[in-house]
Formats: sequence, C-alpha cells, structure tokens
Amino acid sequence: MEANRKWMALPKDIRNRLKDNVFCGNCSGATTIVNFIVEENEAGIILQGECKHCGKRVARVVEMDS
Repeated sequence: MEANRKWMALPKDIRNRLKDNVFCGNCSGATTIVNFIVEENEAGIILQGECKHCGKRVARVVEMDS
C-alpha cells in the first residue's frame, strides 16, 4: 500500500508521462504500460505491467526521494 500511496502522491500529469514512456524490448521503443501494478523498490517504486502494443511484460522504475 505504501508504493501505491507514493504513486498517487505524484501529480497526475507526471504519472501519465511516466506511464506513456516505458521501454519495450519486444517493440524496441517507447510504449504505454497497461494492466500494471505498483510495487516497492529500493530506488522508489516500480510499475510492472504489459506493453500496450504487443502485450509483453514491461517495467518502469520511478526513483523517489525518501
């Protein structure tokens, strides 16, 4: 729940930019992450989900200050 609190504390426009700029190794470029979950990570939080275009697994680390 702490990870979700941190994610929701970010301004909506920042959250949208982060979701729309995730690298997909299968598509070899930037994509939008969908069907994602937010988890704790030592750097901050991590979004784990699927590529909007091909459906393969993608992730995005969001570094955060303590």
